[in-house]
Amino acid sequence: MTVRERLTDGLYGLGWGTVKKLPEPVAVRLGRTVADLAWKRRGKGVRRLEGNYARVVPDATPERLAELSRAGMRSYLRYWMESFRLPAWSAERIRAGFDPKDVHHLTDGLAAGKGVVLALPHLANWDLAGAWVTTALDTPFTTVAERLKPETLYDRFVAYREGLGMEVLPHSGGSAFGTLARRLRDGGLVCLVADRDLSSSGVEVTFFGESARMPAGPALLAQQTGALLLPVTLWYDDSPVMRGRVHPPVDVPGTGTRAERTSAMTQALADAFATGIAEHPEDWHMLQRLWLADLDPGRGPAASGKATA
Repeated sequence: MTVRERLTDGLYGLGWGTVKKLPEPVAVRLGRTVADLAWKRRGKGVRRLEGNYARVVPDATPERLAELSRAGMRSYLRYWMESFRLPAWSAERIRAGFDPKDVHHLTDGLAAGKGVVLALPHLANWDLAGAWVTTALDTPFTTVAERLKPETLYDRFVAYREGLGMEVLPHSGGSAFGTLARRLRDGGLVCLVADRDLSSSGVEVTFFGESARMPAGPALLAQQTGALLLPVTLWYDDSPVMRGRVHPPVDVPGTGTRAERTSAMTQALADAFATGIAEHPEDWHMLQRLWLADLDPGRGPAASGKATA
């Protein structure tokens, strides 16, 4: 393990070990202070966040983009402060901490015994949404986690999410898809963060007017198992309660090849994600390159011409 990896692991361990013990108002102030310091430094992540927001709000002035990135960093640190504290939250606090709309799409699907795939972008706090599902709905689910370095950090995330009632599978290794399909055929629930492709087999979609690549897994699982595919979007407001919406099901097209059906369904997910992100761009925590024009300079320059990292 490198020095940097040891430092990273130690900082996350400090967060889960110390921040969760702080009074909530203190944790909120700490998160905002750290966010503002990071924003003022204008490091790579902040510049990338602004570049991504420039796609979402194409008519934004540089001043507006700066405001959005500052709000975005505050939202991102709110996510981390909540996540560090979630293991210490009571069941009552978790149930009161999330107020989703149209949950009937989820509960009706589970009641029908078909299995349900929830697909989310990196909006607000997906871990809190998951904890709400396991607590308020008393429904366990299966998800996947990206392999992180060092391995001890990955183990921390797995332990954290398993402590919230989730079954966590590694993204790499090749066996996750089969396990997810079995859970769905048994009428279970699968939750996947699905706005950024981590493989080389993603589906090309149009996202805010430009090409991006998103994972095929949610659409393939729905086709292969007959499970319901539901997009979910999340956002914060000025209250301590996170808001959310379960969108109507993404239907499997009646015609076309499997690749064509997968493409159409993934595009429908991207469109639902774009709706939620456009309404609350500051809560989209995408600090990485996403659009193909940014990932592959050969695809041409980014249309926005704004900040890049």
